[in-house]
Amino acid sequence: MNFFKNIFNSQKPEQQKNESKKVELSLDDLFVQSFVNKGGKFLYCETKEEIKENLKKKFKENNWSSVFTLSKELEPYFSDTKIDVLNTDTPNSPFLTTCEHLIAESADIMFSSNQLGSKKLNTFPDNFIVIATTSQIVKNTGQGLTGIKVNCKGSLPTNISSIKNYKII
Repeated sequence: MNFFKNIFNSQKPEQQKNESKKVELSLDDLFVQSFVNKGGKFLYCETKEEIKENLKKKFKENNWSSVFTLSKELEPYFSDTKIDVLNTDTPNSPFLTTCEHLIAESADIMFSSNQLGSKKLNTFPDNFIVIATTSQIVKNTGQGLTGIKVNCKGSLPTNISSIKNYKII
């Protein structure tokens, strides 16, 4: 049997070893690794209290005194802080938002009019804080677009775009 296996198996032993060494990352691990490699900063939180604590630390670390958000559902994260929650952008205020999906393969963050309204990404502040869950991670852009179609039956959002590049500040 091994004789036939060797004849019909066209891969060299080195190729077989390299293929067996490939590690399949889970989608969340793949996203985090790619996101950090592109210059994004990532914090994993298990509870809303952890999110609040990490936000307080980030705001103190960056000397931010206000936050810009279009989402009323995110305002409670700042209810017991001295941070002003604004619905218009101002210099030196980060933009706090949710997203449609996190794209694992490319570490892109997909948004739509549900998060951005009718504004273009390049009109927002340079600093984004995105609150997302692991259930929003998809393998690729195609799955992200399919997810939007499934989640938004009836009225598809417009202004679908994504952040693809990050810079370390």
